[in-house]
Amino acid sequence: MDFNHTSVLLEETIEHLRIRPEGIYLDGTLGGGGHSCHIASKLRGSGRLLGIDQDDAAIEAARLRLKPYEERITLIRDNYRNARQALKLLGIEQVDGIVLDLGVSSYQLDHAERGFSYKYDTALDMRMDLRQSLTAADIVNGYTEMELYHVMKDYGEEQFAKNIAKHIVNARKDKPIETTGELNEIIKAAIPAKMRATGGHPSKRTFQAIRIECNKELEVLKESLDDFIEMLNPEGRLCIITFHSLEDRIVKTAFRRNENPCTCPPDFPVCVCGQASRGRVITRKPILPSEEEVASNKRAKSAKLRVFEKRG
Repeated sequence: MDFNHTSVLLEETIEHLRIRPEGIYLDGTLGGGGHSCHIASKLRGSGRLLGIDQDDAAIEAARLRLKPYEERITLIRDNYRNARQALKLLGIEQVDGIVLDLGVSSYQLDHAERGFSYKYDTALDMRMDLRQSLTAADIVNGYTEMELYHVMKDYGEEQFAKNIAKHIVNARKDKPIETTGELNEIIKAAIPAKMRATGGHPSKRTFQAIRIECNKELEVLKESLDDFIEMLNPEGRLCIITFHSLEDRIVKTAFRRNENPCTCPPDFPVCVCGQASRGRVITRKPILPSEEEVASNKRAKSAKLRVFEKRG
């Protein structure tokens, strides 16, 4: 299967990056190379693009897609949390713009054996980096009832988290839960029938929660944002596309804190903490996809773009 992924909010992201032809840009979530392809097409001369992804299938697909621009592109298989070190090894300390598209790629969702989707009955995997040892099956079978409850409540905002956790623990007493199909049935049994009739697929929130836990997605995002702002050249921009409220809250909070890091009490006449602003939030409210985009790509529905500009 091809690594297909329709880049969400593509035009808006490219516009806000304000690409300089001779600049250096980082795509921290390369995926199939959608954003990267548009960035690379605008580069000239010493312009350079660095693409990072932990999924080897993404790296190979992007390599093919970006072939016309290969002389100005460097692809790195790693987690974007390690971007700063990875770029230092290439002799690059600062960049002019960074893009992060935090959505799971269409390829990962549609490639049945990856186990990301509740639509296929396959092994419970959900690893974005197949070199990682922890899988979704390890979480489902190894976490305590309380740990499972917190994963589903915190990362999936699942109202029936308590009951689903209980059902999982009871089911695995008989035998390990090994497939997405088995997990689907357990979740279904844990949610009241009248609630299953509305609000989309009953497994949606639980699968999201387990995937986030398996790949430590929120932890990685939180740890990386200050680093990314630090890596920007003056007036460089960081563009981040999120797909659920937890990610969006982390980005919004980090952007605000970097814009106004002062820790002095509000009634102090003069700042004495010495915390200087690192830049400004360009998007007071997130940029949302147009109705046309949502109509042509339903995965765009929950997307939000936020942009931060480093101090000049």
